[in-house]
Amino acid sequence: MSTQQAASGTELKRNLSRMDLVSMAVGQIIGAGIMAMTGTAIGMTGRSVNIAFIIAGILCVMTAIPQIMVGGTARFKGGQYTQVATLGSQRLAGIFTMINVFTGLGIAMYIISFTEYLLALVPSVPSKLVSVVVLTILFAMNILGTKQAAVLQTAMCVVMAAAIALFIAFGVTKVQPGYFAPPDFMTKGATGILMASAYLSFAAGGAQCVINFSGEAKKPTVDIPFAIIVPTISISVIYAIMGTIAAGVLPVADVANKSLALVAEAIMPKPVYVFFIVGGAMFALLTTLNASIGWMCRPILQAAKDGWLPRVFSKLHPKFATPVNILLLFYLIGIVPILAGLDISIVSNSTVILSSATKAITCFTAMFLPRVMPEFWSKSKFHVDKGLLTFFSVLGAAVATFQVVLLVVTSSTAEIVGNLVILGISVLYALVRSSKVTMEISYEGC
Repeated sequence: MSTQQAASGTELKRNLSRMDLVSMAVGQIIGAGIMAMTGTAIGMTGRSVNIAFIIAGILCVMTAIPQIMVGGTARFKGGQYTQVATLGSQRLAGIFTMINVFTGLGIAMYIISFTEYLLALVPSVPSKLVSVVVLTILFAMNILGTKQAAVLQTAMCVVMAAAIALFIAFGVTKVQPGYFAPPDFMTKGATGILMASAYLSFAAGGAQCVINFSGEAKKPTVDIPFAIIVPTISISVIYAIMGTIAAGVLPVADVANKSLALVAEAIMPKPVYVFFIVGGAMFALLTTLNASIGWMCRPILQAAKDGWLPRVFSKLHPKFATPVNILLLFYLIGIVPILAGLDISIVSNSTVILSSATKAITCFTAMFLPRVMPEFWSKSKFHVDKGLLTFFSVLGAAVATFQVVLLVVTSSTAEIVGNLVILGISVLYALVRSSKVTMEISYEGC
């Protein structure tokens, strides 16, 4: 693909390196959820939370294997949308598209949470102004180019890594002796540790989002699998160390179901603690939001080209070759609730179950690679026999389905109803719009 093609408004620029993809994956995995989820997991299993983190990483790898096989086989211009459309069905791709649009409601929640952390440190700050300014900067960087957004992501990840390193450095020497002794270790037996592992898989997962940057990656079939597997394993180990500190410094009863900030405040001098909150919790929100802005747009872009959405959303910026109209759509979805002062927590959480369900779908459809893309699959570096591919696809789908069940059990009635409403709208839209859709082949070898 030439630079002229990219600039003409037909193709994204293919300029993302392996490090860019890794930064996006790291930013998506490390979210502020680790601050709250660690304490909840300690409440489930006590000091064996470190083992739960390792198992969670293994669960994430299980669901990632089918994505690695798919992402390592071809360039998918529309990321997961193209996967669902190619390996699944047209109407399933339409349902996926609408769920992806609704996922944009989470943008406001990320930035509101960021502002709440800032207000805790600087109570006098004008919250709406900060939210609008920060969100505008992030979207502006993505409009200027995915490469520019990736550079910003890398810088924030460096700060975040420093904050995590300080937490570990200050805490590792303060872990109390007798860590593995009862009754604080495996407080609820094997059941507790398995439940904690399933719960923590949401904190350790997320790297699969980089498949949505396949159209812009320089070497997608090589770099995307790397960007999925290496950050997932590495961060799971780091989380296990953080979990050990979180559960081992203070009494388990004091930290169970509490934020990680409680332990950080106990082990760090005030200035370092402030840096941890800013560079750790707040930057974790920003990196996750920045990555989300990028990956949410790419499937929508291809869906618009195919006709699922108005053609205006298929246009790229004439200079920067970015999906500017889609970015503006998600910007409005994120900023309007902030300006209106709406509480959209239930609405934004109403896509969580469905978003997790799409992971099960992408895992399951991977088994159709040999039938749909026989030539590409035969040349893939991840080629295995059909039986093994089916095994990994079913295993990944089963693990993802278990995560969905866990979400259903732990979600409020309002959130479950919200997911059902969005699913109903998405299915109805796909059925009505399907006749106006012309699916183009949006994958290629590389």
